[in-house]
Amino acid sequence: MVKQFGKILKFEFKNYITNKVFIGVTLFFVAVIAGVMFFPSIKDIFKKEDSNNIPDVSGDLPVMLVISDTKENSEAVREAFAATFTNYEVKVADTDIEGVKAQIASGEAECAFVLDSLTSYTYYVNNLSMYDNNTAIADEVLRSIYRVNALVQGGFTPEEASAILTAPIEGRIENLGIDQMQNFFYTYTMIFALYMVILLYGQMVATNVATEKSSRAMELLITSAKPTAMMFGKVIATCLAGLIQIVAIFGSALLFFNLNGDYWGGNAIVSSIFGMPAGLFVYMLIFFILGYFICSFMFGAIGSTASKLEDINTSVMPITMIFVAGFMVVVFSMSSGNVDTVLMKVCSYIPFTSPMAMFTRIAMSTVSIYEIGASIAILVVSVIGVGILSAKIYRVGVLLYGNKPKIGSVIKAVLKA
Repeated sequence: MVKQFGKILKFEFKNYITNKVFIGVTLFFVAVIAGVMFFPSIKDIFKKEDSNNIPDVSGDLPVMLVISDTKENSEAVREAFAATFTNYEVKVADTDIEGVKAQIASGEAECAFVLDSLTSYTYYVNNLSMYDNNTAIADEVLRSIYRVNALVQGGFTPEEASAILTAPIEGRIENLGIDQMQNFFYTYTMIFALYMVILLYGQMVATNVATEKSSRAMELLITSAKPTAMMFGKVIATCLAGLIQIVAIFGSALLFFNLNGDYWGGNAIVSSIFGMPAGLFVYMLIFFILGYFICSFMFGAIGSTASKLEDINTSVMPITMIFVAGFMVVVFSMSSGNVDTVLMKVCSYIPFTSPMAMFTRIAMSTVSIYEIGASIAILVVSVIGVGILSAKIYRVGVLLYGNKPKIGSVIKAVLKA
């Protein structure tokens, strides 16, 4: 049986790694990642070349006009706005409101603040962008000016008023557990990748088995090798091919990130994704492999019962929905910030959902080693049990042709086998 398993494993694995589609998809993703990771450095090169050929116009900033109820207030607001709106050239308007509107309409000025007082203004702009947050910034600046004036009128000097309003607050955080915000991005990325890869390669196993059955090749294979050897050989070969593809894709991403660290180091999201602790990465591999095995065994068993290749999508729908439901539970729990709900804890021990649920809890919460060990142990036992059961269904599925078999008839045939 071991010899049969080895031959099947070698044959299936060779088919995957020499498949042109498999190689093409892998190279495509590596190329896309390379393009994304090298984009800032390439952009910087062209930017430097352009700066050598194009005159410096860095001083030509868009104009922001301000008008207040008094000349003194106008100048005070202009100084405060100039210190805050550094991407504008802030000027006091030398015309009335109609003149301000005309300047904005003609493009001489981009926007204007016309103040009735320090607590009331009208903001004029030609086209209001959905990302325009000038009014929110202006609210804070004017609120600060108003408070300083109020304190000065109450007997404080301008310096004392400014010191009161800008008194620094020192806060410290002592985290005794997991920083969910720091871990959120790479946890979500890995959960999504885990979900997609498990279903993708599980579907490949089901399609492969159904193709063999539709071509009658399965009948010849089943007479020369034991079903258990065939099922485990196919699933493990697909797993090895998937791991090679994942290592190639994520490994190249890590390499490209390190080569462009100067450009991406300031991006908190990207740095977080590539800053996954080694221990957590090991847990991800464990749950990925076990989750993949239990999914692929089930997909392979269902693929053997399909009479036609066209029946695969409908046949595997129940299993797919189980993983989709588990994925949705995990995503909603992460979004809520509470990954230790009763539902998540239950899902952490259900073999079909624990790869995603338990990994999320490990990454974003404090989970005891006993809980992790119990979840992994249940998964290992389930993988072995589902693998053996799938091999029996695979053996029975060879003889099931014609109409789509019912679950009851499959169970009876397995019990008799």
